Amino acid sequence: IRGRQALVVRDAVIPTVAQELTGTLKKVKDSGSITLGHRESSVPFSYYDDKQQVIGYAMDLCHKIADAVKKEVKLDKLEVKLNPVTSATRIPLMANGTVDLECGSTTNNLERQQQVSFTITHFVTANRFVSKKAAKLNTVDDLKGKTITSTSGTTNIKQITEIGAQKNLGLNILPAKDHAEAFLMVETDRAAAFVMDDILLYSLVAGSKSPGDYTVSKDALSVEPYGIMLRREDPAFKKVVDAEMTRIYKSGEINAIYDKWFN
Repeated sequence: IRGRQALVVRDAVIPTVAQELTGTLKKVKDSGSITLGHRESSVPFSYYDDKQQVIGYAMDLCHKIADAVKKEVKLDKLEVKLNPVTSATRIPLMANGTVDLECGSTTNNLERQQQVSFTITHFVTANRFVSKKAAKLNTVDDLKGKTITSTSGTTNIKQITEIGAQKNLGLNILPAKDHAEAFLMVETDRAAAFVMDDILLYSLVAGSKSPGDYTVSKDALSVEPYGIMLRREDPAFKKVVDAEMTRIYKSGEINAIYDKWFN
């Protein structure tokens, strides 16, 4: 009897060798895949190239994170699936489990942190507007009574709506489904200005038919820190994602990735 009791005590104190996977890590391990949410025209962060391949600065970072997740869950092979998202759908598709990482140009702010989580900031931009030089629109006050556009589901459209109301500008705001559609509205004179993050505006101008026709406002309406999105309350997954982002920065790998897309 004493021998059996001792055996029971010994068995009780044997530590668990491996922690059970939870949340996104378990989802990835069980399915053998991870799904990256990507944008269609967020140049140069996440967009389709002329061969309809999804490329960009945020995509490069997400692929490195996917490799780190593969090692963490000890998979020999990990299928990386791509799922397009828009400004309006990116948070719902993250929350309902459709995408595991959102790789684009998403501002990390307190309001969004109530719904999703973010890893380390990968870019900081400012909210400005693009217009045709001929229109001579230099400040927000110059937009009074004008038809302007911004992308649905963004902090930008919310902010310009609030500023317009505060300043009594009488703006006619047309929501666009994505950045390319919004810029096209300015290009075809359906809108006088497109309010968006300046880095995206500069990219759209650079890729337009006549870059010299456009100007980006000097006035910044706000500062916008971008982060890759992941689900809330998933600390094990966030730890892996944050650790890989930290490694990319500390190792200096970020410099080559940044140069590739911005210089």
